[in-house]
Amino acid sequence: MGYIGAHGISALQRYKYSGVDHSYVAKYVLQPFWSRFVNIFPLWMPPNMITLTGFIFLVISALLSYIYSPQLDTPPPRWVNFAHGLLLFLYQTFDAVDGKQARRTNSSSPLGELFDHGCDALACAFEALAFANTAMCGGRLTFWYWVISAVPFYLATWEHYFTNTLILPAVNGPTEGLMLIYLVHFFTAIVGAEWWVQPFGKSLPFLSWIPVINEIPTNTVMLFVMVVFAVIPTIACNVQNVYKVVQSRKGNMLLALAMLAPFVVLLGGVLLWDYLSPEDIIANYPHLVIIGTGLAFGFLVGRMILSHLCDEPKGLKTSMCMSLLFLPFGIANALTARLNDGVPLVDERWVLLLYCAYTAALYLHFATSVIHEITTALGIYCFRLESACVVTVNENAKGWGRLKLSGNAADNTERSLRCATTVFCIHPYSSWQVRSNVHQIHGLSTVTILG
Repeated sequence: MGYIGAHGISALQRYKYSGVDHSYVAKYVLQPFWSRFVNIFPLWMPPNMITLTGFIFLVISALLSYIYSPQLDTPPPRWVNFAHGLLLFLYQTFDAVDGKQARRTNSSSPLGELFDHGCDALACAFEALAFANTAMCGGRLTFWYWVISAVPFYLATWEHYFTNTLILPAVNGPTEGLMLIYLVHFFTAIVGAEWWVQPFGKSLPFLSWIPVINEIPTNTVMLFVMVVFAVIPTIACNVQNVYKVVQSRKGNMLLALAMLAPFVVLLGGVLLWDYLSPEDIIANYPHLVIIGTGLAFGFLVGRMILSHLCDEPKGLKTSMCMSLLFLPFGIANALTARLNDGVPLVDERWVLLLYCAYTAALYLHFATSVIHEITTALGIYCFRLESACVVTVNENAKGWGRLKLSGNAADNTERSLRCATTVFCIHPYSSWQVRSNVHQIHGLSTVTILG
């Protein structure tokens, strides 16, 4: 099954990324650090490899959470809390410098944007598990922590789809949000994870005068604080920006809101399954529920990003609903327990494993298919940059000559080049830069010397 049509291929060739980051922390603190950090990567390192490496850091973090607390309700060793913080910091850093590496090697492409944001969508699930391990959230609270990270991410992708510009406000999740979380990990490595399950008034005595919440566990209070002061304002801003664009184009806001339906159904389906489940699946198997649902979420986000890159008509994409197809089976299996003295037809652990297998297979099929289609359409590679080659020119070929450029980035165009030396170095990592008597041209695989 192909995901990209002829119109999509044409749109991919025209696509230019547009993004604005208003964060002062990023501008004055992190950007200078990232600009230096990117220099540790060699010029032959593909940007997507940096993205994938950063994502693997979070997979390791989630694996640690399972090893030391399968139900996320027991304190891990403090070095694990520190490891969670360090791995998240490395993820943020690698996620930020992959774009710099792409510009540094002249290898920016729509595939890079899709690959980057696709990994970010999956990262919501893996970091939710790591944070829950640090804060001893237990399964149910962990699920809601994943929800409050997934909702703003989905809405930001939706907004980007309509406005064509990814706008990050002065305080945003990818910068200040991640910084706050890894600082929380480091803080917990000092005070211990038990700090999070204490009543809020005991954890922060100077705020114990606040009624109602002073007796609620600190990790629960943190969830409500994030919802009120971060998630709700972000959602309101996303909806307002999309509404302005739809109105300016005389479009239908209901058609725009319809694109949110698959995500709403995904959340509702999982919660209904949990409600009917005789085994309380979210509390007892949080890793399986969140990873399976996180993969389904990743497919929804990836499909929306691809629609944006390919300039598809705005509105609900029916193929997005493929990520929802397993939920009726899970819900039906839970219902059989109501008719069979609380025993489901199939053990729910196996059903959850099948759920994860289905969503993983769906996501991998989507990812590999789209990568193949985009690399074929644009003549690029996902995990490899073009190799350099050296062309020797006749010693008498002085003056003006013509180069017929053939290869992935050259589009078979012809250009003129002043012959200043007998050797031309054709190199993918810079574009028409003259260094001494060496001419460097981006992205070529073959060169024919004419005239």
